[in-house]
Amino acid sequence: MKTIQIGIIGAGRIGKIHADNLLRLPQVNIVAVSDLFAGPQLEAWAAARQIGLVTKDSKELIEHPEIDAIFICSSTDTHVPLIQQTAEAGKHIFCEKPISMDITQTEAAIAAVNKAGVKLQIGFNRRFDHNFKRVREVVQEGTIGNPHIIKITSRDPNPPHEDYIKVSGGIFMDMMIHDFDMARFVAGSEVEEVYAQGNVLINPVFAEHGDVDTAIVTLRFENGALGVIDNSRQAVYGYDQRVEVFGSKGSVAVANDHANTAVVSTADAIVSEKPLHFFLERYQAAYMEETQIFIDCLLNDKAVPVNGHDGMQAERIALAAKLSSRLGRPVKVSEALALLQQNAL
Repeated sequence: MKTIQIGIIGAGRIGKIHADNLLRLPQVNIVAVSDLFAGPQLEAWAAARQIGLVTKDSKELIEHPEIDAIFICSSTDTHVPLIQQTAEAGKHIFCEKPISMDITQTEAAIAAVNKAGVKLQIGFNRRFDHNFKRVREVVQEGTIGNPHIIKITSRDPNPPHEDYIKVSGGIFMDMMIHDFDMARFVAGSEVEEVYAQGNVLINPVFAEHGDVDTAIVTLRFENGALGVIDNSRQAVYGYDQRVEVFGSKGSVAVANDHANTAVVSTADAIVSEKPLHFFLERYQAAYMEETQIFIDCLLNDKAVPVNGHDGMQAERIALAAKLSSRLGRPVKVSEALALLQQNAL
């Protein structure tokens, strides 16, 4: 069987997660890793994994004749040029979300991929979670009839550092974009209109950077269903990830994952474990599965399950939510880019 030769651009936390998952696959060899801050520590990490090349220059990976595919795990502002360069080099691409924070730039990246005829998978890892996959299956099987209401809760245990807040793109593009993709995924329909409200209830540093830390978005889908997403940057009890779809024949819901499901009941209290602490624990298996499926698509020339169009649609919803929050009214996804171009803000 062919071995897929991989290069990884960006060796931060997520890049290293992907590297360790890739190394568990017998059909994969990681040829090289690039990172702007590459040095002795990264070289030691790579050497322990028998990764032969460590460089600060991503072009070395893109132009490397042996590499078949690139994992782009660098900062969001680098995604578009790296996608374009990698596509032009004829290599397949796995890119973390979002593709960019500028819809026109995202369109350019997707155009480059289509022109080159390479595969592009976007890192919406939650689609591969065992719980959320089951929700989608139940909806697609028709078990609960036509979806009427979709509810999604996503709350982080702790706010990010200010250095991250400055460049994150805001709660709708950075955090809730996962939930916008999940809404499309479980509803089986595109989002038509959004109405977003947000506030700063946790830390005033968010306001200093034009962001909010608490938000609720209502959705109207093309199939008539309605949705509600709530996000918070701080849930003191842990990582809160829940989904429910209510339909004409019933409902399907998934709760949080816990370290164990034991419930201790006494005269004083009924006690259970808190949710798993953060995304690394909660979505460990999902990260592995999205990697396995991407490699399988390369080995067997299959279409990737989460492509550039999916990335674009989530960004369009996020843009509409951002505009809605600032304008104080519902915004149709189809009009969001036009509003932005008209300098409506």
